[in-house]
Amino acid sequence: MTSLPENLIADAESPEWMSKGDNAWQLTAATLVGLQSVPGLVILYGSIVKKKWALNSAFMALYAFAAVVICWVGWAHEMSFGKRLLPFLGRPSTALGQKFLLERAFLGRIPNASMVYFQLVFAAITTILIGGALLGRMSFQAWMVFVPLWITFSYTVCAYSIWNPRGWLSRLGIIDYSGGFVVHLSSGVAGFTAAYWVGPRASRDRQRFPPNNILLMLAGAGLLWMGWTGFNGGDPYSVSADASLAVLNTHVCTATSLLTWLLLDIIFFGKPSVIGATQGMITGLVCITPAAGVVQGWAAIIMGMMAGSVPWYTMMILHRQIRLLKKVDDTMAVFHTHAVAGTLGGLLTGLFAEPKLGRLFYSANNWQRYTGLFYGLKTGQIAAGFRQVGVQLLGMVFVIILNVFTTTAICLSIRFVAPLRLAEDVMQTGDDAVHGEEAYALWGDGEKYSSKYNSVQAVDEIPPPPNEVVTKIGLYELQTAIK
Repeated sequence: MTSLPENLIADAESPEWMSKGDNAWQLTAATLVGLQSVPGLVILYGSIVKKKWALNSAFMALYAFAAVVICWVGWAHEMSFGKRLLPFLGRPSTALGQKFLLERAFLGRIPNASMVYFQLVFAAITTILIGGALLGRMSFQAWMVFVPLWITFSYTVCAYSIWNPRGWLSRLGIIDYSGGFVVHLSSGVAGFTAAYWVGPRASRDRQRFPPNNILLMLAGAGLLWMGWTGFNGGDPYSVSADASLAVLNTHVCTATSLLTWLLLDIIFFGKPSVIGATQGMITGLVCITPAAGVVQGWAAIIMGMMAGSVPWYTMMILHRQIRLLKKVDDTMAVFHTHAVAGTLGGLLTGLFAEPKLGRLFYSANNWQRYTGLFYGLKTGQIAAGFRQVGVQLLGMVFVIILNVFTTTAICLSIRFVAPLRLAEDVMQTGDDAVHGEEAYALWGDGEKYSSKYNSVQAVDEIPPPPNEVVTKIGLYELQTAIK
């Protein structure tokens, strides 16, 4: 077998156009985003739900990540970033060819392989966020079909229209730095729409749905927060000052939002809610995402205050007053944390976008683009400022209509293949009925145990206590009785 000459091997390993620093950061940023899903949202979903749904909720996230990987390299990447098929969609094609993967990406000094990987984890987390609205009642078989269909017919259209330089909204000059529209607004609207068609959880679950492990929930939330460093810091596709600015703005906005939500909970409910603080953290992350690298620090603080208060109001006040919001069972409140926060972030981006940062990020020289309204009023470019707000609003309307339509069509189509919603008896049982497995081996739900015996001893070897003892005394007294 003939080997390649050394000079050709060296060129393939480090071509002149590639920046090793940029590529290293891009791979790191992509991995941070991947960790937001696996294990971040896997842990968050598995712990924030009722104990009987822990396994199913976590596995919905894990399955979605794996399914999107195959869809992305199989056809969805090129539909999002490839050659033009329609003004809002690229041609389906694989992203697996060696020549293609080693070539320079159209953005940055990185190879296509890094670009495919980075965009892959964005697509994956978007579908997992949709799943948050459907926990506790969607058929797993229906979810298996839903994920590839939604990635193919909804996500690719948003990504091409907004992020691909050939896309119609991109050509108009929409600002979506890292996915406020493509990821969060689309997942929030799609999740809410799918929740409408799937139907609500069992009435008992909807009335009371306590988290099975709040400490573990915080661990998942922490992975989500820290992973956002790669989410927003990786979008310049280079180790640049703009990437540093985006990272800092992300954490400033998120912290401000969390504290704002916390203060509102204390003022109106008298107690600092841990779950509420987590929701405030998420809304801050979502709100800053479309603006992270194109706004200044003072704007990030204002956006954080808005992100911690506006979604709080829609979730805590309006949700109880608007009939449609009360009717739709959105388990993880993705409508408020992602659709509302994403809409808010997109609008505020149109107000606060600093034109120099915008043109730096988009490599544009047209002064009429990427000028926030407040800067337009300050510099006399009023028409440019209003134009930017108009483009942002147009993008929101497009994403909302697209996701309502495509998600509805997908859900109605799946009904012909499999039921969307689990049967009532299955919903009463949970994980064991769906998967034949349970998340925890705890007293009353899994294998019985006693401190008198080691942790691996079989159930049959432990003498059972009298029934009346089981019903009348607690775990500590029960262990004492067995002894």
